[in-house]
Amino acid sequence: MQQWPHPPVTAHRRASGEDESRRANGADWDRYADEYQALHGPFLGDVGFVWGPEGLTEAVAGVLGDVKDKDVLEVGSGAGQCSRWVRSQGGRAFGLDLSYRQLQHSRRIDEATAIEVPAVLGTATHLPFADASFDVVFSSFGALQFVADIDDAVAETARVLRTGGRFAFSITHPTRWMFPDDPTAEGLVASQSYWDRTPYVEVDDETGATSYVEHHRTLGDWVQVLAGHGFMITDLVEPQWPEDNERVWGGWSAVRGRLTPGTAVFGARLA
Repeated sequence: MQQWPHPPVTAHRRASGEDESRRANGADWDRYADEYQALHGPFLGDVGFVWGPEGLTEAVAGVLGDVKDKDVLEVGSGAGQCSRWVRSQGGRAFGLDLSYRQLQHSRRIDEATAIEVPAVLGTATHLPFADASFDVVFSSFGALQFVADIDDAVAETARVLRTGGRFAFSITHPTRWMFPDDPTAEGLVASQSYWDRTPYVEVDDETGATSYVEHHRTLGDWVQVLAGHGFMITDLVEPQWPEDNERVWGGWSAVRGRLTPGTAVFGARLA
């Protein structure tokens, strides 16, 4: 299923709705899943919970709180590494992902570790679960920045959470939108407006099909959408780059990470 080398694409800044974003990103993750797991699987750990390229773990951050005996949903679960860690801590974790190939990797690691994460194919804007099913919903660099209809995604999270439930997620730090996605010093020079919310869209040069879409929200946008659906923000973690981390992951690197944040981790409670 993996296509290598990846087909050439041209980047655009233009409007992109939920349907186009979903079609493009589901197919993109199916193409990229094998490479992603081969490159980053050892860093993530088969039973590991990492919030971002800096390497901040949930064991250290504690954004979810105690997950023992809790019903937990991971949105954008990929190969289930984070959910598997939750299960190792006594939580009842379930996964949801847009990519069938990522879910195949999740099943592969289930069998290798003997820690099974039940997971379904689905999207953050239409969660296939009953109201008030979970104590915790989280997404570690998962679905949220690939979703156009973020209001619907947060509303769905609120719907499936029980009163007082926890919602936590990590995303590319919104200030990164100002800079080129370049791990070198060139990526430290602001080149566009932080307030420009026009989506980033890649189009396949050969077929003309949209192959990737990413959506930007400011920090204020995230506060507004969370508060608008009954969430009270309890945490905003901006991990610093560790001195011993020389890993380059896309636009994340020590060169940039030691000067400017690359990840934002939000924690919230449903009032």
